[in-house]
Amino acid sequence: MYAIIKALGKQFRAEKDATLQLPYMEEKQPGDVLTFDEVLLTSNGDTITAGTPTVAGAKVTAEVVKHGKEDKIYVFKFKRRKNYRRKTGHRQKFTEVKITDLVLG
Repeated sequence: MYAIIKALGKQFRAEKDATLQLPYMEEKQPGDVLTFDEVLLTSNGDTITAGTPTVAGAKVTAEVVKHGKEDKIYVFKFKRRKNYRRKTGHRQKFTEVKITDLVLG
């Protein structure tokens, strides 16, 4: 049993008791409960229901577990023979949520 949800402009596959890394949500704290109403597709194992554009009556409930940062990505710019080198790094923030309930509609 799973659902494809749209959250913060991206699509995620949600299954019960699974954890997802969503883009960073600054206003949410660990322990907060989230409800995703934009369910694009649901499956109960036998049948698949695709929404037009969303599945009516379907929703996914999740709980915020923690905030964190992903591994560092290094960016290196270089121009030959010009003595130009730049090395920078970036760590993308994320919010980890645990799916607690699926209502397929």
